[in-house]
Amino acid sequence: MLPLVALVGRPNVGKSTLFNALTRTRDALVHDEPGVTRDRQYGLCRREEERPFAVCDTGGLTDEAEGLLAATARQSRAAAEEADLVLFIVDGRQGLGADDETILRWLRKTGRPFYLVVNKTDGLDQDACVNEFARLGIEKVIPIAAAHQRGIPELVEAILPRLPADTDADILADEPERMRVAFIGRPNVGKSTLVNRLLGEERMIASDVPGTTRDSIAVDLDRDGRKYRLIDTAGLRKRARVEEAVEKFSVFKTLQAIESCQVAVVMLDAGEGVTEQDATVLGHVLDAGRALVIAVNKWDGQSTYQRDQTRALLDRKLSFCTWAEQVTISAKHGTGMRELFNTIRRAHASATRKFSTAEVTRALEVAYASFPPPVQRGHLPKMKFAHPGGENPPLFIVHGTRLKTLPDSYKRYLENFFRKRFKLVGTPVRFVFKEGENPYEGKKNVLTDRQIEKKRRLIRHVKGR
Repeated sequence: MLPLVALVGRPNVGKSTLFNALTRTRDALVHDEPGVTRDRQYGLCRREEERPFAVCDTGGLTDEAEGLLAATARQSRAAAEEADLVLFIVDGRQGLGADDETILRWLRKTGRPFYLVVNKTDGLDQDACVNEFARLGIEKVIPIAAAHQRGIPELVEAILPRLPADTDADILADEPERMRVAFIGRPNVGKSTLVNRLLGEERMIASDVPGTTRDSIAVDLDRDGRKYRLIDTAGLRKRARVEEAVEKFSVFKTLQAIESCQVAVVMLDAGEGVTEQDATVLGHVLDAGRALVIAVNKWDGQSTYQRDQTRALLDRKLSFCTWAEQVTISAKHGTGMRELFNTIRRAHASATRKFSTAEVTRALEVAYASFPPPVQRGHLPKMKFAHPGGENPPLFIVHGTRLKTLPDSYKRYLENFFRKRFKLVGTPVRFVFKEGENPYEGKKNVLTDRQIEKKRRLIRHVKGR
């Protein structure tokens, strides 16, 4: 594993801002409101001609014993205990507080090496800021201004000598072979609980309070010889109910996760069925063209009659995406996990399948011969050949003449025919219809004097009759 550096401190001291500065990304959610970060967020710090290391952003440490703040503190402590070096972040503008001293005492008990990083020193006397924390007895104190990228190179130079030699493994490195799976849904449908169940640990904060997850967290998982990257996302609510700026950023992160994933697992609550917001979430996935798996959670709490009613409701309200496979699970008790992974693999295989021009053209010929398109204004649209145009989702480009007159019903027929012929499940199928250019379009045939005179004689002859 790469050496790991954990960022800890009380809420709103700039840990997420420093995380983005070190990783040169915008993966961590940043806002002036305290307590925005809750789950652990991992990233890579790569600098020119310097060996990389992993960085872990954490939530603020507090003395709360219950609730979300306590769960956030447990995540922060877990990150510090597994790190090779801890950066203790303090606020240079607010100075030393009682919470800072409490965190410092806990850090010394852990025995982990740590540096004191004084943030938000822009516009201040850095020597004065550092001297204020001198009574803590910490040898290494580094002043920075993470929001303005000041002091970051000096911080990296101080970090590298304290880290052990890295190995070949990376944390969240770019691995194309990893299947990116995003868990999408309304708030409080069990997304974080499901990810924790799949990982076998309390990696995400799971709570009955809606909106617990605020950021999109990616975690790598190896299962049955396959590599996955699981992305836990924030719940999507109705646009009219999204009022806080933090929640707007969370929605934006979730939409980014949908665009970047390969398979989207949309989770539904078996007790509530398919709501209007569930249909909106499905619409975002369909617009992105991602492979789709519908996971009906909390199935263990349903009676036989309720399960029959839920299945009938799903069949009726999800008629617009019948190609997506449904799987019933219980994230709390772990039932249906194997079938969920099998469904995800089938959807991914269908979405990323490679096609040849010959087999696609042959399928088009069979579809055309079995059911020709309707005649439009006395002309029959003709399809000459087709070829693959992309994957995830599968895209087929059809060439022919008068294809603009094809009705939507015939396009749906082609989509269903291709899906059945190639046994594609869990993925949308898209078509692009292209017509050949008319070489005579825009050209006017200029008549000669003899042709004009002949035309006049014909007109006189017709009128004379």
